Amino acid sequence: MAQKFDVVIIGAGHNGLTAAAYLAKKGLTVGVFEARGVIGGAAVTEEFYPGFRNSTASYLVGMLSPKVVSELGLVEAGLKIVKRTANDFMPLPDGRYLLDETGKDEDYIKQLDKLHPGDGAGYIRMDEDLKEVIVAVSELMHRTPPNLGGGYMDLFTAISAGLQLRHFSARAQSTLVRLITMSAADFLNQYFKGDAIRGGYGYLASVGTFQSPSAPGSAYVILHHSFGVTNAEQGLWGHAIGGMGAVSNTIAKVAKAAGAVIEVNAPVASVKTRGGIACGIVLKDGREIEAIRVVANTTPNVLYEKLVAPELLPEEFRNTVSRYRSHSATLRMNVALSELPDFTCLPGKELGVHHGGSVVIAPSLEYLEDAYDDAKKGGWAKNPAIEMWISSTVDPTLAPKGQHVASLFCQHFHKTLSDGRNWDDYREEAADVAIKTMTQYAPNFAKSIIGRQVLTPKDLEQKIGLTGGDIFHGSLSIDQIFSMRPVPGYADYRTPVPMLYLCGSGTHPGGGVTGIPGRGAAREILKDFRSKPHKTKSDIYS
Repeated sequence: MAQKFDVVIIGAGHNGLTAAAYLAKKGLTVGVFEARGVIGGAAVTEEFYPGFRNSTASYLVGMLSPKVVSELGLVEAGLKIVKRTANDFMPLPDGRYLLDETGKDEDYIKQLDKLHPGDGAGYIRMDEDLKEVIVAVSELMHRTPPNLGGGYMDLFTAISAGLQLRHFSARAQSTLVRLITMSAADFLNQYFKGDAIRGGYGYLASVGTFQSPSAPGSAYVILHHSFGVTNAEQGLWGHAIGGMGAVSNTIAKVAKAAGAVIEVNAPVASVKTRGGIACGIVLKDGREIEAIRVVANTTPNVLYEKLVAPELLPEEFRNTVSRYRSHSATLRMNVALSELPDFTCLPGKELGVHHGGSVVIAPSLEYLEDAYDDAKKGGWAKNPAIEMWISSTVDPTLAPKGQHVASLFCQHFHKTLSDGRNWDDYREEAADVAIKTMTQYAPNFAKSIIGRQVLTPKDLEQKIGLTGGDIFHGSLSIDQIFSMRPVPGYADYRTPVPMLYLCGSGTHPGGGVTGIPGRGAAREILKDFRSKPHKTKSDIYS
């Protein structure tokens, strides 16, 4: 006899687990089926070299919604997030550096002014502008967006959102418009003159979206990364003890305690339908799981192009999905280290404050522009932008005593290599470029590596299910956020197939380990359980 649930969820990434926890806590029977042998999706901790564990893909906690943490009781369930000793450490080619030590803004401002007079004031002004927008916009992050072409309820939601924006100060409205429309370069040039600080913020604009810092709209990603909160402190990114897998495992613990069933090594072959309505899933081992509602914690492309029969989707909808852009051009690496990096600009292999923050190699906007130019025709950056986080500096559970593990998050590496080249043949060569780049700033770095794990864009797609290797389940551009995400008319976590929902980062508000898409999808599913059975909604493409 087939297993039966009120809700079945495809994929045990953190958003799928979040949805499962919310739904199970409301008394629904929930089954979660994960293709891999470990839960967490991109938020997972694994041993990549004997004795060394690290967060395989995502690597820092900053965007995890305080509402999700509080409502699910994650701290009470054992999640521990700690501060880092520094936010960012930026070694510069000329031997100088910027060190944004946690809790020492005044010192950082002095550093900025020393590098380029006036940039300290620019930093204060930009920080104030961003914080005002964050306060104003954060509530919209947790709201279900109105659907374009929807009915009166969507119109009411749009009016409500508009009224909230109306209460923003003129300054906040102006900053928001500039962030959405301007290039990162033009936006940053309004605040800074120095190369280093512009390069650091420009790096943020490149993360998750393959674009140059001069591309219109690229400034928005700076805002997206500014929502970081650690233990109620705005603007800080922290570390989860045990790695990012601890986040997923704690959410799963809450879901299981509420009665959810989670099964690994259970890849899904298709969404099961009856009369055009989703009614369960079919696993690749042939088992059929029945459910009243089905939720996909996958990328939009995986759901609509691989799991749903094409005849169930309107032709124009399918065409729109095929044009959905998924390309973060990311090379992700984990390394086991025999010793800490000894930076030329701040020498020493003993643990220092600078080792306990993100080491960012992005010395200027021109550097980022060159990296993009190298990659855009199907290659990779000769001098990539890199963010390195040495997680063992605050979490000794991840490495043997006296040794360390580090995450390297590298931009730009095109998802499709030119001339028919295959990433399987160039994985190590590209990784060597990233190692060489970091070694230019810390001469002992290359020789200190005793083991490494390299994930190309192809690896991120095949191993973790990230279409195009996109860490955000789709680019965060103006035409792919809010009511446009992932497809106009279906921004409310529902799909053209009745009883089928989407809850991954390809939905509002986008990528990052936030839990917000999972929470939002659960909210809409509960609404539908309380009302009449979900009927086919009016289709804007008909």
